[in-house]
Amino acid sequence: MSFSSLGLSPALSKAAAGSGYVAPTAIQSAAIPVILSGGDVLAQARTGSGKTAAFSLPLLQGLVERPVAGPRRARALILVPTRELAAQVGAAVTALAAQLPVAFKVATLFGGVSINPQMMGLRGGADIVVATPGRLLDLVEHNALSLAGVAMLVLDEADRLLDLGFTEELNKILALLPEQRQTLFFSATYPPAVTRLAGRMLNNPQRIDVAGDGEEGADAPDIVQRAIAVDVPRRLQLLKHLIVESDLRQVLVFVATKYAAMHVADKLQRNGIDAAAFHGEISQGGRTGVLRDFKSGALRVMVATDVAARGIDIALLPVVVNFDLPRSAVDYTHRIGRTGRAGESGLAVSFVSADTEAHFKLIEKRQGVSVPREIVAGFEPVETAAAVAVVIDATDPNGGVKGKRKSKKDKLREAAALAKEPGDGADGA
Repeated sequence: MSFSSLGLSPALSKAAAGSGYVAPTAIQSAAIPVILSGGDVLAQARTGSGKTAAFSLPLLQGLVERPVAGPRRARALILVPTRELAAQVGAAVTALAAQLPVAFKVATLFGGVSINPQMMGLRGGADIVVATPGRLLDLVEHNALSLAGVAMLVLDEADRLLDLGFTEELNKILALLPEQRQTLFFSATYPPAVTRLAGRMLNNPQRIDVAGDGEEGADAPDIVQRAIAVDVPRRLQLLKHLIVESDLRQVLVFVATKYAAMHVADKLQRNGIDAAAFHGEISQGGRTGVLRDFKSGALRVMVATDVAARGIDIALLPVVVNFDLPRSAVDYTHRIGRTGRAGESGLAVSFVSADTEAHFKLIEKRQGVSVPREIVAGFEPVETAAAVAVVIDATDPNGGVKGKRKSKKDKLREAAALAKEPGDGADGA
C-alpha cells in the first residue's frame, strides 16, 4: 500500500517520503482515508505507531484544498499534554509543511518559557497551532490568537490530557471553537473519562483500533518485558550492574519522584556512568538540554519521572527500566512504549520488590500478560512483604493500587531507605 492509494495528493505523498515514511503504518492506513472524507475519528494506537503523520498528512491536504483568502488565521488546532510532545509534533508538522508548494505557518505554544516570544511569533497569524491547553488559553486571553476559524481539532494523547488535570482548560477551549468542525481523538488508551469526553465532542465518529492483536496489530511493538525480583536497597546496585555488564549505551530509567530522579542520577554519575535527571521542576531549557544529550548519545542514562512517559520520541531507544513501578497499568503502557518504536525491537525491565509484587501482578492482569520473575545472581531478594495490605482500587479506571495513607514516619523511612541504597564511589560499589 502507498500513501497515494490512501487518497493523499502527489505533493503530500512526496512530503511523507521526504520525512522518512516508506509505507503507511496500520494507523495511517486506517485513519487517513476517514479524515480526508471529513469524518470525526476516535483512534486508538500504540505509541510509536505513526499517529502524528496519521493526522498531520490529511490535515495539511485539507488546508491545501480549501484555501482561505484574507489574513492568516488558525484553521487547525492540535492539543497535546506536555511541552515535549508539543515540540515534537510541531517539528513533525513543520517538516511536512515545508515540502509543500503552499506556505503554511505552524505555531508551537507551550508553557515553562516566556510568553512574549510566542506572542511575537503569532503576529501575522498562524495556519496550524500545536499547543498545550494552559498556554493556549493564556495567549487567547492576551488577544494574540483567535480560535473562531478552527475547522479541525486534534486531541493527541487525549487520555493524558485528562490525566494531567486539563479538563477545565479543555472545556474553556471547546467553548471558543466553532460547533461545525472536524474532531479527531488519538490516544494509546481510552479510559472511561476519555470515552465520555469523546461522546460529548465527536459527531458519529469512525472508531479505529490498531492497538490490539491480530492483523490490525501488525504494528504492535516488539518489546521484551523482564521483571527482576530485588530488595529495595539493592536496586541501584542492580541497575549499575545491568548497565555495565550488558554494556547498555542508552537507558531511560523511570522513578516515582524528582528526589529519586536526582538521587539515582547522582549515584550513577559518581560511579562513572554519565547520567542526568529529567523531571517537571527542571527549567524548560534544562529539560531540552538533557533530552538533546540523551538523544545524541552524549548522555548514557536519563533518570525521569513520568513527565517523560508521554510525548518523547527517541529513535532506536533500546532499554527502559522501571526502577520504581508506575502508579497504573496505563502509565506502564506509556513508559515501556518509549522503546520498541517504529518497527524496532526493545527491552523493558521492571524491578519488583516484595512490597510491590501485588501491584505488579495487577499491572500484569490489566495488560493481559504474565512476566516471569527473574533473580540475578548476587542480588537475591531476602525482604518479605510489608504488613500493610495493598488492595485494588476498583474505582480507579487506570488500574491504580491503594492502601493505607502513608504516615509522615513512613515517608521518612522510605527516603532514608533510598538514601542508604549503595552505589556511589564512597562505598565501593
